[in-house]
Amino acid sequence: MRTALFADIEARTSGRIELDNGHEMYWEESGRADGVPVVFLHGGPGAGTMPVHRRFFDPDHFRVILYDQRGAGRSTPQASIEANTTADLIRDLEVLRTHLSVSQWHLFGGSWGSTLALAYAQAHPEHCLSLTLRGVFTCAPREVDWFLYGMGRIFPDAWHDFADAVPVEERDDLLVAYQSRLNNPDPEVHRPAARAWATYEARCSTLRPNPDAVRAISDSRGTLALARIEAHYLANGAFLAADQLIDDVEKIRHLPAAIVHGRYDMVCPIETADRLARAWPEAEFTIVPDAGHSALESGTRTALLDAVERLKGRG
Repeated sequence: MRTALFADIEARTSGRIELDNGHEMYWEESGRADGVPVVFLHGGPGAGTMPVHRRFFDPDHFRVILYDQRGAGRSTPQASIEANTTADLIRDLEVLRTHLSVSQWHLFGGSWGSTLALAYAQAHPEHCLSLTLRGVFTCAPREVDWFLYGMGRIFPDAWHDFADAVPVEERDDLLVAYQSRLNNPDPEVHRPAARAWATYEARCSTLRPNPDAVRAISDSRGTLALARIEAHYLANGAFLAADQLIDDVEKIRHLPAAIVHGRYDMVCPIETADRLARAWPEAEFTIVPDAGHSALESGTRTALLDAVERLKGRG
């Protein structure tokens, strides 16, 4: 059982692809040029990729593909929600796959990345070798309501700081209140709102407090992209029909899948992963007993590394 991430590596190649409506996608590859392709789908939406994400994959076996979704990370325009829907992101993945001459690839996605992995696989199962999903999220109304209000039952201190960032009279609809600020062009308005949103999420993301992670996310140049794009997708139910991703599992049940979820994930409660696993009994479902939402918590990291190692016999 591997417990440590693979050694830090640099991207072997990278580039940019012009998309529609003024968007441009950043992508990179590491590992073996002739390896088995695996694409990393980052969370948020809007979080972007980081060098540590390369380290979940054995570079001697995999062709590791990272990219930043519309408006996120090094893709431009940063923090843009124009022409930014799940359907757009699915098309972007197909653009990237074609650009890189990939016939089929493994999908590895956590949190929002699991949402996008499911949506893409259900649209294009013929291009998928497998799915590795962590911190499953489907953007159903109950999940959105939990994020905005329910987490306050477990993290009341974090929630009060989140709610206190808007006037009392607007707290009955925190999503509308935050959207109005996050979409305001004035940095004096959107920056503190983005910082409050990202800090709230980070404070609730780990089983044990991680002040360094909280500081990193709340002070990042990508904080606005994370908060603005997340709010945009939450407000629109990820542009999916209610329970679409659960209802359409039949389209992908023939694909190998691993579902990894922290027992104490407060950002994306385990209920959703359990519903997915029950709809997809062929999938391997691992409940990490001592973890929250973060992919880098010890037990979750180990479970993900194990799941990726099992992919070596596929593709």
